[in-house]
Parts: sequence; C-alpha cells; structure tokens
Amino acid sequence: MKTLTNIVEHKIIEVKERKALYPQPLLERSIYFKAQSVSLSKYLLRPDKNGIIAEIKKQSPSLGIINKYANVEKISIGYMQAGASALSILTDKTFFGGSSEDLTTARKFNFCPILRKDFIIDEYQITEAKSIGADAILLIAAILTQAKIVQFTDMAHSLGMEVLLELHGPEELDKVYDRVNVVGVNNRNLNTMKLDINQSIIMSTLLPKHIVKVSESGIEDIDTIIKLKSHGYNGFLIGSNFMKHPQPDLACKAFIKQLNLQSVN
Repeated sequence: MKTLTNIVEHKIIEVKERKALYPQPLLERSIYFKAQSVSLSKYLLRPDKNGIIAEIKKQSPSLGIINKYANVEKISIGYMQAGASALSILTDKTFFGGSSEDLTTARKFNFCPILRKDFIIDEYQITEAKSIGADAILLIAAILTQAKIVQFTDMAHSLGMEVLLELHGPEELDKVYDRVNVVGVNNRNLNTMKLDINQSIIMSTLLPKHIVKVSESGIEDIDTIIKLKSHGYNGFLIGSNFMKHPQPDLACKAFIKQLNLQSVN
C-alpha cells in the first residue's frame, strides 16, 4: 500500500497547513455550514434514478493525467442533466488534481447529493467538507481504525452529512459501523492497483442486505451494472470512464441513456 501510505503522510502535513490558514471558526462562517444537506442514501434508492454517482477526477496515481483542464461547472451540470443520482468530487490536489473550490463550484450550480472524495484523517476535514458544500464524506477503512470511523461518522451526522464507508476486502468488515449511511466496495487492489469487479460480488455476500451498497472503480459497461444490481448494489461510482472523454458530461449522458434503455427491456 505504498501509494496509500504516501497519500496519508502527505495529507497529515496538508491538514496541518490548512488548519493554520483556515481555522475552524472561519470555516463555520461559510454560507453552506448551516445549509440542509441532500441525502446521498435516499437518492441512491430513488426508483426514478439509476444509482450512478458521476465523478469529477482530473488525475490519479494509477492513470496519471486524465482530464487536467476539466470544466467543473460544465461537467457537473451536464452529469446531473444526464440523470446521474449524485456527484463525487475529488478534492485532493497533489495526487488527484482536485480542490475544495471544485466541490464548491459543483455545489453552486447543482441541487443533488455531493460526495467529498478525499482521504479524511482528521475531524478538521469533516468541518471543512461541510463548509465547502458537501452532503456526504468518504471514509476509507484501510487508513482508519474502527474507533476513528465511529468518531468521524458521528461527527459528520452532527453536521447533517452522511458517510460512505469504503471497504476493499473481507478483512475490513469488522470496521463497519452500523450508523454509516452507505458502504462502498472499491474494486481496485491497493497493493497492486489492479481492478477486479469480482471484489464487489464477493463482498455483496458478506455485507448485511439492508445496507445501501455502492460499487466503486472499474465500471465501464452496462452489463457490469446489471450484474452488480443483481447482487444488491444500489450505487455505481464512475469517474475515469467518463473523465477520459473530451466531454465527460456527454459520455455520461450516452451511458445513462443506454442503461435506461436496457433497464426497460
């Protein structure tokens, strides 16, 4: 997990710097801090939606530059007009090319659930997520203890946000906190960085049936989504498959149109 270790080590330094630049009382003055959040879990279960969480990701450690000059305003609006259930915005700058400003831009132009996709290791980042307009935060089991997951989940809830807890394998099942709103399964192996959709299939048999489930990474075709739905998945996080196109929003629109057609048939 060298990549993940490097990210966390850098994130510790980054959070310390951001605390100095933007103290918590300043974050709490944001116009978004007392705003009502939009429920990610409810949107994923809506019968008139398809469960697609469309992601804005400009680069990644595994793929390098994907779409460096992506227009967040245009893409986020296009994703929602295409029929996506929610948005996922990468806010890590060093490794993923994102920023807090990207999420705030998406919030300004869209009424929908917005997931802050980052590496949360400190309560400060949860306050920050609320201040920039996020409705939900990502907690990664691989970098957090069970105690931290409980602490961070309860704090997010106290601020009106939901939590997507990301797992990678059966060895992390003991970290599931029954108050998390959504459980995600990342199909990317953090040791090899390889993708395997079967990871979601395996985990589906081990997770409680009542939990809202999201499959993350490596989803590139409609048949995969249909297969994942048959295994109890409610959400499907898609980033690279859209972002690698010159116009990600149009790629998302074509994908969802095809998904809706096959769902009817």
